[in-house]
Amino acid sequence: MPEAELPLTQGMAEIMLRLHEDSPLLVALFDAQDRLRHANPAWRQAYFIAPGAQPSWADIMRDNHAQRHGAVIETDDIEAWIASISARRGKQAFRAFEADLCDGRWIWMTETAQAQGWMLCIGSEITGLRQDSRALRMAHTKALAAAQTDALTGLSNRAHGLQLLQAALEQSELWPICIAALDLDHFKQINDQLGHAAGDRVIRDFASHMQAGSRREDGCARIGGEEFLLILPAAALPQAQAIVERLLNRVRQSRPLPDHPERGYTCSIGVAQAIWNEGAEALLARADRALYQAKAEGRNRITSAA
Repeated sequence: MPEAELPLTQGMAEIMLRLHEDSPLLVALFDAQDRLRHANPAWRQAYFIAPGAQPSWADIMRDNHAQRHGAVIETDDIEAWIASISARRGKQAFRAFEADLCDGRWIWMTETAQAQGWMLCIGSEITGLRQDSRALRMAHTKALAAAQTDALTGLSNRAHGLQLLQAALEQSELWPICIAALDLDHFKQINDQLGHAAGDRVIRDFASHMQAGSRREDGCARIGGEEFLLILPAAALPQAQAIVERLLNRVRQSRPLPDHPERGYTCSIGVAQAIWNEGAEALLARADRALYQAKAEGRNRITSAA
C-alpha cells in the first residue's frame, strides 16, 4: 500500500517557495485583478520586472512592447492586442501555450486559474526542442485567435462570446452568473454626422472602458455593430448592477474625439441573472429585452430583467 500523502505544513510550504525562488522555471502568481503578487527571479528577469514591483499583467505587456524586451509582441496597436489576449486569459481553469521572448528563448507557458480569480503561471524553456512543426503550430494558434477576435476592438467576437457564456453556465462553481447586453445610444448619428472613422474611434473607446472595468474572469464581446456583451461569473444581480453602473458613469464622462472635444456619447444596458439550466441564447434574450426597455425609457440607463 502506498504511504498516505503528508499534509502540506508551513515548513513544507516554505521549502516549496524557496525551491521556486531558485528554479529556472518561470513562476508567477496573479490576483483576481490580474496584478502580479509574486514572481520568482527567473520570471522577473524574463519580463524585466524590478524586485518587489507588482504591476498589472497589462502594464507588463505595455512595457515589454514599448521597450522591445521581454515578451515578443507583434502588433502596431498594443491596446487592441491586450484586449485580444484578455479575451482568453484566465477564462479556463487551465491553459497551455507557446510564447516567445525577445532574447530568443521559447517558453511553454501554463496558466492555472481558480474560481476566485487567482492564477498561477509557470513557464519552462523549450528552445532546444524540435522545431520542424513549430511554425505550423504557431500559425494555427494565431488563426484560432483571429477567429475568436473582433478585429476593430480586440474583444471577443459574437461566436467566441457565446462560447464563453455557455462554458461559464456549465461550471457550477462560477454561479451566480449575470450578463449585460450593452448598446451605444444614437450611434448612427455619430457615423452620419462625423463619419465612420469617428464611429470606429467611439467603438474602440467603449471597448477599452469595458475591458478596464472588468475582472480577469469576466468576458467582453462585441456581438454586433454597436452592441456588446459583458459576462460576469460569480456575480449576483446587485454586484452586476454596481459593475455596469461604474461603466456607465465612465462612458458618460468620456470624450474620445479629439476633433470634437465637446462630443460625448452614452449607452443603454440590460442586465440579467442566469437561471439554472438556462441556455446561453435564452439568457441573452432576457438581457436583450431588458436593454430594449432601457432604450424605451429614454436610454443612458440600466434596466434589469425580471
